[in-house]
Amino acid sequence: MDKKRIEKWIDKQKVSFICSIDEENYPNGKAMLKPRKRIGLKEFYFSTNTSSMRVQQYKKNPNASIYFYHKGLIKYEGVMLKGKMEVLTDQETKTKFWKKGDTLFYKKGVTDPDYCILKFTATSGRYYCDLKTENFDNK
Repeated sequence: MDKKRIEKWIDKQKVSFICSIDEENYPNGKAMLKPRKRIGLKEFYFSTNTSSMRVQQYKKNPNASIYFYHKGLIKYEGVMLKGKMEVLTDQETKTKFWKKGDTLFYKKGVTDPDYCILKFTATSGRYYCDLKTENFDNK
């Protein structure tokens, strides 16, 4: 498995899925736009609403997973990463990841209290392609 190739492949995906654990210990998945930033297969940054259900779940239980996939005509490829999700609300981080057009979602701009960043840190992963799976560690 070529991790650099997987990183480039992830960058081409337009949608990602994040999963949290609810108060009854069930996984909750949600489609998201692609990460704002990725550092290797270790760190991923997403923007979201501070008031969202998912943020409240991550604050109570940081265990998380993220998933990327692409279904072609013949080939299906996917990467699942397990790790921890942090909710970042400090202004420096929010400013760093702010993008033009975000005011569509956050009316008060970069200082909007309903705007935050989710930082996912992967500890392990599983790659699937052509009927084959491979597990890997991120330590």
